[in-house]
Amino acid sequence: MTDAKQNPDTRADALIASYERTGYSRVDPAILQPAEPFLDLSGEDIRRRMYLTTDASGHELCLRPDFTIAVSRDYLASAEAGKPMGFSYLGPVFRQQDGGSGELIQAGIESFGRRDIAAADAEIFALAVEATSAYGLADPDIRMGDVGLFIALVNALKIAPVWKRRLIKDFNRAGRLTQDLDMLMRQTTQTRTEYAGVLAALTNSDPTAARALVTDLLSIAGITAVGGRTVGEIADRFLEQATLGAGNGLPQEIRAQVERFLAIAGDPDNALAALRTFAADTKLELDPALDLFESRTGFLAARGVDVSRIRFSTTFGTSLDYYTGFEFSVHDASGRSAQPLVAGGRYDNLMTRLGSTAQIPAVGLGIWIENISRLAGTPRANP
Repeated sequence: MTDAKQNPDTRADALIASYERTGYSRVDPAILQPAEPFLDLSGEDIRRRMYLTTDASGHELCLRPDFTIAVSRDYLASAEAGKPMGFSYLGPVFRQQDGGSGELIQAGIESFGRRDIAAADAEIFALAVEATSAYGLADPDIRMGDVGLFIALVNALKIAPVWKRRLIKDFNRAGRLTQDLDMLMRQTTQTRTEYAGVLAALTNSDPTAARALVTDLLSIAGITAVGGRTVGEIADRFLEQATLGAGNGLPQEIRAQVERFLAIAGDPDNALAALRTFAADTKLELDPALDLFESRTGFLAARGVDVSRIRFSTTFGTSLDYYTGFEFSVHDASGRSAQPLVAGGRYDNLMTRLGSTAQIPAVGLGIWIENISRLAGTPRANP
């Protein structure tokens, strides 16, 4: 690896130095990582672009495709796990690219353990916007969403748990829900015929007993994993298909509520007003999520962020499966690049999914150094 690749421009180093002064200690997690956490927890886009290998013992490894999971694992393995800590980083990540290098430079910060959620969100967001200013890019295109709001909506709807999981799952696929809503609302009976008998037998059965039955059958057949899914996950998929195939889809009233929610957009202040009107009209309990949204917006304004420039949409989402709260991306306003310059958000459930016995709040951002450097014409570091 060349020095230029390690140190792509002087502003990247200056940016990380500023994060260190703010309290985000610089870390450098191992490039070679266990593949399982990334395969289980990353979005579909990252999974299909990973570089995979195996060690002499047959354990599957990968070149780190992203810093967040790698930094999170190191934090959980440290004596500081559970305590409020902040980390910064600058280095290569590895993803297969169409017609380009698979080695990309990423900078960023991760904040763990802070309980002042709205203030922590606002700090990360403000630092993301400041990163573009450090590269001389004025008035960037700022986009924001909040999967936490959608989760609150789904939890408030009077629908079966399997439908709740399905709606959230599709929303997390980078806004795919808006494209699939018609299909999701219709009766879901298009299942593979060879499974029809099993699915019919599972319909309306006790979920715990049905899951145990499917798990036992798969184990007896010697199946331990298929396509990266465990036996338990395969069993859950069978149960989901049985439930979806048994009914007549979601009621029209529920569809109307979801569609109305997904149509809300604007700057955060206008969007909040529309969301509170929606909650009052539908009599859905969304106050805690909306209060957090309002508090975050207030903290953003207090940090000097012009919230009127933020384009908020209830349909905005990324391809990362572990986000649980607000999400954002910062783009070049002139449209010279379709790729985000900075992106990030809140991922409170990631620590427990990585093995923590307690939930640890977490929020962070990532900066695509080569994208932002190219647009800004950033000077190269001295050789």
